[in-house]
Amino acid sequence: MREFSRLARRVCAALIGVVFFVSGSLKLMDPAGAGLVVAEYFKFFHLGFLVPISKAVAFLLAFAEAIVGVALISGILRKAAAWAATGLTAFFTFVTLAILIGNPDMDCGCFGEAVHLTHAQTFVKNLVLCALCAVAFFPLKNLGEPRKRKYISFALVSAAVLALAIYSLFSLPLVDFTPYKAGAELLSSSDNPSVSGDDWVSTFIYEKDGKEGEFTLDCLPDSTWTFVRTETYRRNVPSGDSGQVPLDITDADGNYREDILTDGEVFAVSVPNPSSLRPKDWERISGFLSSVDEAGFKPYLLVSSSPDAFAGIVGKTSLPEDISSRTFFADHKALLTFNRSNGGAVWLNDGMIVKKFTRSSLPGPDKAAELLGKDPVNVMLNEKTGGRLCFQAYLLYSFAVLLLL
Repeated sequence: MREFSRLARRVCAALIGVVFFVSGSLKLMDPAGAGLVVAEYFKFFHLGFLVPISKAVAFLLAFAEAIVGVALISGILRKAAAWAATGLTAFFTFVTLAILIGNPDMDCGCFGEAVHLTHAQTFVKNLVLCALCAVAFFPLKNLGEPRKRKYISFALVSAAVLALAIYSLFSLPLVDFTPYKAGAELLSSSDNPSVSGDDWVSTFIYEKDGKEGEFTLDCLPDSTWTFVRTETYRRNVPSGDSGQVPLDITDADGNYREDILTDGEVFAVSVPNPSSLRPKDWERISGFLSSVDEAGFKPYLLVSSSPDAFAGIVGKTSLPEDISSRTFFADHKALLTFNRSNGGAVWLNDGMIVKKFTRSSLPGPDKAAELLGKDPVNVMLNEKTGGRLCFQAYLLYSFAVLLLL
């Protein structure tokens, strides 16, 4: 009977470990997306002054979650892992209870963009984890001792987690679970004539004394506030039956121009945080737009800013004066979802997303000309398959080492 109880406790601990490891890995794979979720949590709990560190907090939490999961599955440091898992589960349960009661319009982000749960489902999931923790860890005695080789498996998989974390900080996610993944088709405003300008609401986010405020065009703050970004929401989101996804972009006059991204071969550079880019970053972006233009692409710049604020940025950089004719404006969150890199580019073919690039991997003139000669469908399929296989290999390696070694 005692042996069965010990086995039951180990099984429960391993189940908690699997949830922690998978959840942490999915968020580590997309630190920018995890940062957006944590920012929403900060705003819900009226901690808006912490939004600038939301990505760092999300990254550290996801890394801790994954490492605790590895420790639970391998069975090492059992008492420390038990306390860490119980503490994290209790914290997440408290947070999700507050979210369930407040019922804000946000996603829990428990499994990144891969799995979307309702507030009730998230809370129930955490209650189940609490029950598993009670069975697996309490009382904190007779937890048993791991075999020595389990320390080796823990080290090997922890190294893989660290490698995934470092790679994801400087690259696009291995697997894109967002609506704007490779192969998705953008919805042009001209394809949906029933949608009018009244279907969108634009707000402007300003900052003062470390706090953010949301204002409308008819009620802007005084000059003591600093403009941060613009956010645009569509009141009536078109049905997803067509398989097309909207990306609401406007020109300097406020006209919606989604159609520019659905016509021919397009390269769109998205900059969700324009004020954070240095002059040399803008110089690189400007050079890239010129090179893809010469290669035969239609180059566009998408920024999260107001036209006046962006005009001020242009005046402080080496951007060409005619850049305004190529510049369009969009919501901060939408641009960060469109491309997780601040200053990254997206190649579109007649509205279909073919391939994404980070700011550090923008193709040069020769590479851009080479891309134009390739079959976009084949490029898109390779883009989707390569990353997915890498992430599957990471999971297979991790579980094989943890369970078999």
